[in-house]
Amino acid sequence: MSFLKRLFKKQEKVHKVNVQKAYQLHNRVGQGSMSKVWKATDPASQSLVAVKVLDKAKLVRLNQRFQGLARPTEGQIAVLLNHPNIVKTHLHGITTDDEEYLVMEFIEGVSLSYLVEVQNERMRENCIWYAIQLGEAMNYLHSNEWIHRDLCPRNIMVTNDELVKVIDFGLMVPNTPDFRKPGNRTGTANYMAPELITRQPTDERIDIYSYSVTCFEMFTGELPWPAADSLEAVLQHVNQPPKDILKLRPDLDEQIANTIMQGLERNPDDRWRTMRRMINEFRAAGERLYPDV
Repeated sequence: MSFLKRLFKKQEKVHKVNVQKAYQLHNRVGQGSMSKVWKATDPASQSLVAVKVLDKAKLVRLNQRFQGLARPTEGQIAVLLNHPNIVKTHLHGITTDDEEYLVMEFIEGVSLSYLVEVQNERMRENCIWYAIQLGEAMNYLHSNEWIHRDLCPRNIMVTNDELVKVIDFGLMVPNTPDFRKPGNRTGTANYMAPELITRQPTDERIDIYSYSVTCFEMFTGELPWPAADSLEAVLQHVNQPPKDILKLRPDLDEQIANTIMQGLERNPDDRWRTMRRMINEFRAAGERLYPDV
């Protein structure tokens, strides 16, 4: 049964859970615009987990932006995903406060946004391998008919063993005609593709664009354009060419640089058509530069 058919089959009656009683909550380890995340112990297995609780009011407002479409919840999507570069979600449900919650694997590591900011030796040595792993996660999602819509460093973790994990699926939608229609500008402003910002039809290539922005930032510590804190600000430079990555990093391998820059093309037809092709370029460069790894 396909991912989408499994999602839209008849759902069983929901049993509400008091997460404060069901799990031993330790400390809050994350908070985004839509959710809060706690480090917790699952009493049944005595294992560490992450408990994520979504803000009910903000979730209602978000779903209203999808104009009545039957968008699956983050939990419904996340429990179906199975890839080494995607956080494992064990279960999901509704709390006694009518808020959606997810129980996920607990990741010992740091946010990619931290590594982008510090640009330390760890980041420089592993950057190409981070890019490849992240690309593999996105290729998996696209192969299973999903569009992520919100790929950016704050939604990515790197474990202590250098394993990249995508950790958030709050804006993810099925790659179907209804969800590709123009109009819904949801996402993180600095990583949104021009066609999304200007309310044009979209497809999985908006993820290729945000992936390329993320890669540009990983290799340089900078965004391809001046940072913007609103869609209006992004609109002012959506027609401007990105910074030349080789001027920021003259030492960067040209194959890596050209791969990233093609992913940043304003016209989606001029970008890489698939994640697989882009990953293959990165992998070829990595194997050439680091033959012993």
